[in-house]
Amino acid sequence: MREIDVVIIGGGPAGMAAAVAAKEAGAPQVLVIERESHTGGILQQCIHNGFGLHSFGEELTGPEYAERYQEMLENLEIDVMMGTMVINLTKDRIVTCVNPEDGCIDIKAGAVVLAMGCRERPVGPLYIQGDRPAGIMPAGTAQKFVNIKGYLPGKEIVILGSGDIGLIMARRMTLEGAKVKAVCEIMEDSGGLTRNIVQCLNDFDIPLKLRHTVSQVHGKERLEGVTISQVDSNLNPIKGTEEYISCDTLMLSVGLIPENEISKQAEVEIDPKTKGPIINEAKETKVEGIFACGNVVKVHELVDLVSAEGEIAGRSAAFYALKKKDDAPKKNSKKHVAEKKGVKNLVSEGEPVVICTTCPIGCRITVKKQGENFEVSGNNCKRGEAYAIKEVTVPERTLTTIMAAKDGTMVPVKTDRPIPKSEVRSCMEIINQETLLLPISLGDIIIENIGKTGANLVCTRSFNKK
Repeated sequence: MREIDVVIIGGGPAGMAAAVAAKEAGAPQVLVIERESHTGGILQQCIHNGFGLHSFGEELTGPEYAERYQEMLENLEIDVMMGTMVINLTKDRIVTCVNPEDGCIDIKAGAVVLAMGCRERPVGPLYIQGDRPAGIMPAGTAQKFVNIKGYLPGKEIVILGSGDIGLIMARRMTLEGAKVKAVCEIMEDSGGLTRNIVQCLNDFDIPLKLRHTVSQVHGKERLEGVTISQVDSNLNPIKGTEEYISCDTLMLSVGLIPENEISKQAEVEIDPKTKGPIINEAKETKVEGIFACGNVVKVHELVDLVSAEGEIAGRSAAFYALKKKDDAPKKNSKKHVAEKKGVKNLVSEGEPVVICTTCPIGCRITVKKQGENFEVSGNNCKRGEAYAIKEVTVPERTLTTIMAAKDGTMVPVKTDRPIPKSEVRSCMEIINQETLLLPISLGDIIIENIGKTGANLVCTRSFNKK
C-alpha cells in the first residue's frame, strides 16, 4: 500500500490551494486526486472575468485563475493523479481510488483534505408539473455545453433562478445568438451579484421577474414552453397569474449542494444546515486527520474565499501529518470581505441611475450633466464616481467568450481591455468567423485591435503549451 503525507481529494481551486500550502508548510509528499482529465474544477468552464481580485490583486477569468495555481503545482513538483475517481475513504485515512491505467489503488494518508466542491440541485426536488422532456437542464451543465463542448443547448431560453451562474448564462446565450425570454426568481431579491444583474441582464434588456416561478412545463419529447406564475408569501403559485412562454430550453439556477458522499463514508459529521462537514478553525473535521475546505463545506460566493480556506486546510493537514498539530494556524492571515445587497429593482423611480459594479456593494449613483462637467451623487468612493461618468458617456465591457480551434477544441478568450459596449456584438461576429491553431498559450494574442477597438483578443487558457 502506497503511503503519502497529505492526500487531497479534488483538484479544483480549494484542492490546488491546499496542495500548494501543504507543500510549502513542509509536507514532503503531497498528492492531488482529480477525477477529470485536468485540474481547475468548475473554473475551466467559467470563461467570464471577475476572479482573483483578492488572491492576485487583478481581475482574471476562471481559466486564468486556474492556470496560476497549476503553475504553482508544477513549480513545487506536486503529484497529481488525473482521471482518477476516489471510491472510498475510511476514518483511518485509507483512500481507495480507481483509474484505467492503474486499476484499483489503496493509499494510506497521513492527513486527508476533502475538496470535492459542490453539484447543482436537479429539477426533481422542484416539484414542477409536467413531463420531463429534453431541454431542461442545470445552468452549469448548459455552461459546459457552450464553453467546453461548443454546443448551443437551445435557441429560446427561460432561466429559473437568478443566481450568478444563471445570470452569466443569460448573457452567454444571448451573445451566442439565442433569445433569453425571461429570468424568473421566486424570492423578492435577486440571488446574484449586482454587477451580474447590470452586465448580464440590463445590458441585453433581459427581463428579471421577481417573485415568479415556473409552475408547469409543456412538451413530451422536447420542451415546447413553460407556464410561469407569481408566488405568495409562502412561495406558492397564485392562481390567475399564469403566463405562458414558448421556449425550447429551461435552465435551472436553483442552488448548489456540497459533494459529501466520500465524507460520509469516513463517518465525517455533516452540518444539517450547510450540508457540509462540521469543521474547526483549522478546517479539521470531527474525524482526526481529515480536513475539509471550499464548497464541500459550504457554497461560497467568491473563488478567492475558497482558495483562502484551502490554504488553511493544506497547512493544517501538513502540520498534522508531520506531528506538529500545535503549530496549526487558528485564523486565516488574509482578511477577505465581500458584501452583497439584494437587488429588488435596478430601475429607479424618476431620474436614471447608474448601478456601480466596481465592487459587490452596487451603489446607486445619480449622474447629472452640468455644462461640461458632471454632478455625481450616491457613490461611496472615487472609483464609483469615475465608473458612473464613464457609464453615461462611453460604457465599456470586457468581452469573454470561446473560439473554435481547427481540431474542434473550444478555447476561452477575452479582450485584454474593456471595449465599447456598442461593439460587443460586432466583435462576437468577428470571433465566430475565425478559427485558430493549437498549440496556444495563456496570454497569446489571437486578433490584434479587434474591431478597431484598440483591444487585443487573447487566449485565457493554455492548450498543448508551446
